[in-house]
Parts: sequence; structure tokens; C-alpha cells
Amino acid sequence: MALEPELPVPQSEPNPELVDFSRRFWLTLPLSLAVFALAMSADALQIVEPRVRVWLEFLLASPVVLWAGLPFFRRCLESLRRRTPNMWTLIGIGIGIGVGAAYAYSLAALLTPAWFPQDMRHHGTVGVYFEASAIIVSLTLLGQILELRALAHVHVGDRLRVRPGEKIPVDALVLEGSSAVDESMPVDRAGGDHVVGGTLNGQGSLLIRAERVSQATLLAQIVQLVAEAQRSRAPLQRLADRVAGWFVIAVFAVAVATFVIRGLAGPEPSWVYGLVNALAVLIIACPCALGLATPMSIMVASGRAAHSGVLFRDAEAIEKLREIDTLVLDKTGTLTEGKPQLEQVLAQHGFAAGDVLALAAGAEAASEHPLARAMVAAAGKRGLPVA
Repeated sequence: MALEPELPVPQSEPNPELVDFSRRFWLTLPLSLAVFALAMSADALQIVEPRVRVWLEFLLASPVVLWAGLPFFRRCLESLRRRTPNMWTLIGIGIGIGVGAAYAYSLAALLTPAWFPQDMRHHGTVGVYFEASAIIVSLTLLGQILELRALAHVHVGDRLRVRPGEKIPVDALVLEGSSAVDESMPVDRAGGDHVVGGTLNGQGSLLIRAERVSQATLLAQIVQLVAEAQRSRAPLQRLADRVAGWFVIAVFAVAVATFVIRGLAGPEPSWVYGLVNALAVLIIACPCALGLATPMSIMVASGRAAHSGVLFRDAEAIEKLREIDTLVLDKTGTLTEGKPQLEQVLAQHGFAAGDVLALAAGAEAASEHPLARAMVAAAGKRGLPVA
């Protein structure tokens, strides 16, 4: 696994692992889609001759398997060398054995079709698995890219949108907009002015540029949570690592048993069909679904939650959330729209509710505090003269 810093630091260069995986994925994705479309539709549409189609599949799938899938082979071998089986072991063996065996089998079928029985040939060609090999590699790469992009770092110089009623997260320079910012008393801020982290934005929307991101700012605390979540692992991932060794052994055992039973008990050419069925076991058992589904689910969950202002400390919290059926809040006002409204005025004996509200609205007329604005708005809706 690539190392993650305990706290994000400003980087002039993007994540090299993300750049590498993205390049491999996007450069070979058209090849994977092309070989898949060719394999699925060529027979029905009679686009090209069967022999030519197989050669085209070989040329399209080879860069995907041999170049795009190279990081998986390397990390698999490293995990085996260090005797630390994990998801990379599963993916690497799934690709290296399942995809690799399927690719080698397909290459043999392409170059030496005479080795295979006559009833396995169709229009002079033997069935191949080039499209399965390419698609599995592309799906696994996609999963890794999603995981690397699930959490992003915020640095000095980044632009942030501060909506009305929100706290300003960092010391920053206002680029666009104007608003009254509550700095113990309302102060008008507009383009070119500086704002201080922790102060409260009033009614206007501000676009600011972060200038100082210290450990005491709200943004720094958010970044720390994001970094911790980046390094954490979901229980599903830890479970996959624990069972990796047993899973690989089980898959090999099932594949060998399939080969032997089909070879001994099946009709001729029994051993050739046994090999084909054993390859099918290895391909289907490739854990690309785990490699894709886990990071995708974490990315979607954390992304949608972040848009709602919810941050997860680690991936385990996301997985545990599915067990929650009741949410208990510790006080009123915890969940709001950020725009409080006055619902009711209760006046002491001898005072009219309208008079009390008019006096309160007059006292708060110059304030940008959300509660003050709620009282002024309520007086306006009721047509009360503001004192």
C-alpha cells in the first residue's frame, strides 16, 4: 500500500499513485470496451471473419493485461515475498492466475488451434477469454482510482464558498461577495478584505481564498478527520485481508478438483474441457468485485455525507451506520436549515405580544445575527412598526 501522511501537507504535485493509475486506466479503457464490444457482437453482426476477430481481440487486450495490470502483479509478488497476504494478494492472484491463465489459454487457442479438439472450434477458431481478461483489469483499476480520489486535501490558496450563516473556516481573503461578518460585532466585509477563521458570516455569500491553515482552524480539524479516514480501513477490507490466504487456497483447490473430476468423469476430450472449466473457476473467483465495490461505496457515502455537512472519522463508521435505526439528539437546534424562524411570542402579564416583538425587532434591526434577523423578519410579516 502507498503511504499516507498523518496530516496532509501542501503538495505542488498531485498524488503520483493516482496519476499512474489514472493514466493506465484511461489509456486502456477504450481498448477494454472495444474488445468487449467486439467479442459480444461480432458473431451476431458478422462484422469480421472469426479468425480476424480473435486477432483483433488479442491486439486490443494485450496492452490492458500486460501494461495496465502490471501494478497488481508487482504488489501481489511483494505481499507474497513479505508473507503479508492482503487484498492485493487476492487481486494479484486473481488477475495473475485467473486473468493470466485465461490470457495464456486464449493465446494458445489463437496461435495453435490444432491443439484443441474439433468440437471446440467454431468457424476454425477456439473460444477465447480476451475480453474477460481486459474488463477485469479495467474494473480493478477503476476501484483503486475511486479509492484514491474519495478524499481530497485542502491547502493554502484553495478557494472556499462560505454561505450565509456559516462559520468562516480559515483566515482568508475575500475574493467575491459582501456580507456582515460577526467578529464580536458585525463588520462589513467585501472583495479585498480579510476575514478571520471562526467568525460567523451574515446574510451574504462570500468566495474566499485560504491564506493561513493552522492547526487551530476549523478547516485544519476537518482535514485531520479526512486524513484519518483516508488511512482507516473498513471492516470488510480487514476481513478480506484475514481470509486472503484461505481464499486463495480454496479457489485453487476448487479449480484443481474441477479439472480432475471433469477430466476423469467427463466425455472426451475430457481433460481439455476440464481445463476450460478450471479456468472459468479462476476467472469468476477473481475478487475484482471487492476491489471495486468497497472503495466505491466508501466514496459515495463519504461524498454525499460531506455535501450535507457530515464527516466520518473512519471507514468503519460508514459501515456501522447501516445498523442505526434511531438518531438521538442532545439538544434542540442541533439539526437546522441555518435560517431560524420565530414561531411564537409569549408576553408577560400586562404586555401585548405584538408590542414586545416590535421592541425586540427594533433592538435587533442593525444586527446580522441569525436570531436577530428572525425577529426582524417576524415583525415585518406581522406588519408591526419596528421601534
